[in-house]
Amino acid sequence: MLRALLNWVTDAEGRPVRYASARREDAAEYLKLSQQRDGRVRARAVIATGLGAASVVAIFLVRELLPEIAQWVFVTAALAGLGWLGAPADKPIASRAVESTKVPKLTSGAVETALASLGISLINQALGKGGTGVGFPRPIARDGKGWRADIDLPPGVTPGDIMERRAKLASGLRRPLGCVWPEADNAEHAGRLVLWVGDQDMRKATQPAWALRKGNRVDLFQSQPFGTDQRGRWVDLRLMFTSVVIGAIPRMGKTFALRELLLIAALDPRAELHTYDLKGTGDLDPLEPVTHVHGVGDEPEEIDQAVTDLRGLRDELRRRAKLIRDLAKNGKAPENKVTPDLASKKSLRLHPIVIGVDECQVWFEHPDFGEELEAICTDLVKRGPALGIILMLATQRPDAKSLPTGISANVSTRFCLKVQGQTENDMVLGTSKYKQGVRATTFAWEDKGIGYLVGEGSEAQIVRTVAGLDGPAAEKVVAYARNLREQAGTLTGHAIGEQLQSEQDSRRDTLLEDVLTVVPETEKKVWNERVIARLYELRPDVYGTYREAADLTAALKRHGIRTAQVWGTTDEGKGASRIGITRADITEKVAERNRHRDAG
Repeated sequence: MLRALLNWVTDAEGRPVRYASARREDAAEYLKLSQQRDGRVRARAVIATGLGAASVVAIFLVRELLPEIAQWVFVTAALAGLGWLGAPADKPIASRAVESTKVPKLTSGAVETALASLGISLINQALGKGGTGVGFPRPIARDGKGWRADIDLPPGVTPGDIMERRAKLASGLRRPLGCVWPEADNAEHAGRLVLWVGDQDMRKATQPAWALRKGNRVDLFQSQPFGTDQRGRWVDLRLMFTSVVIGAIPRMGKTFALRELLLIAALDPRAELHTYDLKGTGDLDPLEPVTHVHGVGDEPEEIDQAVTDLRGLRDELRRRAKLIRDLAKNGKAPENKVTPDLASKKSLRLHPIVIGVDECQVWFEHPDFGEELEAICTDLVKRGPALGIILMLATQRPDAKSLPTGISANVSTRFCLKVQGQTENDMVLGTSKYKQGVRATTFAWEDKGIGYLVGEGSEAQIVRTVAGLDGPAAEKVVAYARNLREQAGTLTGHAIGEQLQSEQDSRRDTLLEDVLTVVPETEKKVWNERVIARLYELRPDVYGTYREAADLTAALKRHGIRTAQVWGTTDEGKGASRIGITRADITEKVAERNRHRDAG
């Protein structure tokens, strides 16, 4: 505006004409134009001075006479007018915002180049001169925050062959390893590969806010957010009617995954939590304010507590089975399992029971209680889900000894982070998963918290657990959970300072003496089943849970007594060999214990 005013006052529009007459050396015309210019400048200077003075007076009058709102309207109108008059005619001041893609588009050529770099001869032959190449049944397209390519591999090549070489594939695509995720498409033929290439490394991508971080009340009968897939979408998991196994090598996020599942369970105020941190590092301690039973470490007293607790849970399993059977007869338990309504009735005591065990191999490898704990856990895995009992086991050594096959074969929810070999992979994810291309061996060391999730009745999918759910964050969630339980009146056990009572005084201290009581000296060897029947007659309140010969075998083993095949006579008078005891072994052990007691 000032430049335009100055040009007007100085008669800038006549300057080119005056310059032209000067170049032609036309003195008369130049003199005439100069006189005309001087007259215009004098007149315009007077006008400009008057307008300037009037503007200053107007500004002061506006400021003094008009209210503040009117002043702002005046200033706004002036600025808008100046902006409109000063806008360039040839181009706008601001153009449409354009956010360019951070990574180049995934093309078929780039995919073929990457596949050729894997060193697979059949692919190289297909891509070579005269080869048929690889097929793309549909165009490569955007899928979430990345690109999806459906690829028909050459005959004889499977997605598993590509997944084994994921690092080389990422190198061929010139993308970070955490961006490249090849998968098998089980809905198609065995040679169909789905390649998803993300814009950002999965472990570094910003994860959407976890809906349960603020302590929302949870219903375990409904699916809850557990983690996100490669595309950043939430993957839901229903804990009710399931059992869980989590496997991984150390420091890959196994314990954090277990703790997250326990936090989800804690937000259902009906759920009774039994937590066992057998590693002893306190990773599950944030859950203490809401747990019914809490164990840390593998000291003898901790193992004793676990055995007592598991025996009680086995008895609870049997009580629930009978109760559900009776309720089903009355039409109150459809499908013969716990329903949300039944779980909410405190009088029935059919609330969800959630048992979380970290480093479960410590239990199953225990020299005295390993067999008993394995038997109880196997029973809980098989029958517990329908009766509202959820067992979740985590181990860093997923082999047949650390994770017994009776358990691994019956769990319905599996989460496997990085493992080293095919055996460990299939122990956690299920038989033949490795051959099907579901391979947790392909995860890198940097893929912490990322694993394959096989849920109940669903295909395997790659899932990243909730990021940032460390100790302090877990404690905040637990604080919300405790408040929910206080309002519902469901705080019990360890959470309110009650300790689990040991069974040593009833079973371990008097078992040997009771056996000697019911087995006279005239019987040198007796079948276990007959000893159990007599023990029940002697003390039904103590030995009512001894149902099979294995129960007595496990109990005697804790005292150093071994059972073996014993020859005897059936009620029909026929000879048979069954598991039994030798009375002399028990007599010797009782005498030895008495000598130690007297010496003490």
